[in-house]
Amino acid sequence: MSDPSSLVADLLAGVAEGRRAAIARAITLVESTTPKHRAQARELLTRLPHKEATRVGISGVPGVGKSTFIESLGTRLTEHGHRVGVLAVDPSSVRTGGSVLGDKTRMQRLSVDPHAFIRPSPSAGTLGGVARATVQAMAILEAAGYDVILVETVGVGQSEVTVAGMVDTFLFLTIARTGDQLQGIKKGILEIADVIAVNKADPDDPSRQQEARAAARELAGALRLVRGKGEWAPAVVTASGLTGDGVDGVWEQVGKHRDYLGPAGLRDKRAQQQLDFTWALVRDELDQRLRHSPGVRAVREDISARVLRGELPATVAADQLLTAYDADPPA
Repeated sequence: MSDPSSLVADLLAGVAEGRRAAIARAITLVESTTPKHRAQARELLTRLPHKEATRVGISGVPGVGKSTFIESLGTRLTEHGHRVGVLAVDPSSVRTGGSVLGDKTRMQRLSVDPHAFIRPSPSAGTLGGVARATVQAMAILEAAGYDVILVETVGVGQSEVTVAGMVDTFLFLTIARTGDQLQGIKKGILEIADVIAVNKADPDDPSRQQEARAAARELAGALRLVRGKGEWAPAVVTASGLTGDGVDGVWEQVGKHRDYLGPAGLRDKRAQQQLDFTWALVRDELDQRLRHSPGVRAVREDISARVLRGELPATVAADQLLTAYDADPPA
């Protein structure tokens, strides 16, 4: 059996040298929920050299062409000398136990780019657990020399808020929708988005370009209603992930947002994110301890059955589970 410390030392050396296999193994380690691996992951993360990349979250309405856009942006960035990591937060994996993300098949050019690294989200666990693994994977990629990290939200809803809380800039992609350009876009998304781009403004389709520009104008108007004075007011730009037109303009807006934050603002934002992440780790660890509790395991099936039969109110059931957990012997 290999020495756990030796394993961590090997991974640290491999990550520092940028070896893809070592990076993949290190990310697999931080995704694991087994107690032994979690202890090794903590040691690994504690000893990783601290580097900072540009972290950008990317979300979008269904059918927006997110993977095509990310591939176009990532390829453009690597052509300009950047090393790009693509990670995902996939809430569907929380519900089904399997990730629907097919990035390595959808992003064929980027997946074979030696200056890019694509990683699907963990395949099971809570959204908090997936977020924990994603934040730690970012630290690994940064230590390996990737200077741009793109974090994709595969689903919608809470995952967007989660991703916005772990990146420097949150990019929201949308498309022109005939008749109602704001259909399907919630006010909350406009409140957390730092950059907004209307995708599929393909240059060889004038009518589609016109629709995209109209959608951009309407979104810009909506933003003025939800943003207060003195707040960052993102420009709404148009782009085509398919052809690459306008992608540089989107990245320019990311740079403008970072300039708006400035070094002090970026430092404060990351510090607050670290504090929020601290409490997220505490909640995730408590969830894991509850799942592995001997006392809870002993009563869980009986309590679950009684709740399903309507014999036990949820509040009482919760109290009984917590009482069973509190009765566990000290670890």
